[in-house]
Amino acid sequence: MSDISCLYVRLPNWVGDVCMSLPSLRALHASGLPLVICARPWARDLLEGVAKQDFIPMRGKVGPDRAAVSAHRRALGAQGRRARGLLLPDSLSSALVFRLAGVPSAGYRDDGRSFLLRWPVSKPDDSLHAVQSWHYLTREALRRWGLPSGPAEPGPTLDLPLTAAHRDAASLALEAAGLAGKRFVLIAPTATGLHKGRIKVWPGFDTLTRALQALGHTVVMCPPPAETEEARRNAPTALLLPPLSLGAFAALTARAALVICNDSGVSHVAAAAAARELTLFGVTRPGRTGPWSPRAVCLGAENAWPSAEEVVQQAETLLHETQ
Repeated sequence: MSDISCLYVRLPNWVGDVCMSLPSLRALHASGLPLVICARPWARDLLEGVAKQDFIPMRGKVGPDRAAVSAHRRALGAQGRRARGLLLPDSLSSALVFRLAGVPSAGYRDDGRSFLLRWPVSKPDDSLHAVQSWHYLTREALRRWGLPSGPAEPGPTLDLPLTAAHRDAASLALEAAGLAGKRFVLIAPTATGLHKGRIKVWPGFDTLTRALQALGHTVVMCPPPAETEEARRNAPTALLLPPLSLGAFAALTARAALVICNDSGVSHVAAAAAARELTLFGVTRPGRTGPWSPRAVCLGAENAWPSAEEVVQQAETLLHETQ
């Protein structure tokens, strides 16, 4: 029998990456050991329905994060000395936090951090989807710790557990907008950051919105506060809903007849909530970061955005299928 007392897992810093980590979290939970999730503060709400032992908010700064993990580990007493850590991010700083906090850890060798890891793991084929890559790392760590590692491949869905509070918040937002019981298309016309210096936002959201409205569809959007103005510029005629927490937003995607988005966090939140979605690509690889869901359709390619006509046609096809 293993003498490991609990497992600390450092999740990635991006919303979409946290969603793609869900199969890894399930594999860790299946070990039967208490699980301590270390992630950015916003992840607490998103993962509220995920079975877990505890949550430590990470601020992205080595000193405060090390102190938070160390304090949690000390509070466990003798059990804290028998903990293990898994690092899903490739960063040197994440490995340094666990090392300084006294948590022996497993993780990929990237960023010259092997000396900080007790169990460094070489990356598999770079063609793997991110979900598969993190699942592989998780199974390797469990195997090296002498724990059950579960199936060789992650399942076909992410299966984010939504809470009653998440669903209620989404329902209230729809009721306030006069959309209770009505079909709507949810668009996400923003995407944070750049990919290799290129903008990740499909340029045709205004044209798409007006075309769908002309066909009789209600088009709504629900961006976070920091992206509201950009969303207004990119789709000025769409109905703007007030910002929701990530868990409530996931519940909103599940209520939509169709979600249309960039390859961004929204795509992965929608996939995690099993929403019907159309994800648009133009600068990233669908095979590496596309939505992990049988209900998702990808349009475009790494270096070629789809035309507005193609997106409208595909959206109409998917909306007809869900009637």
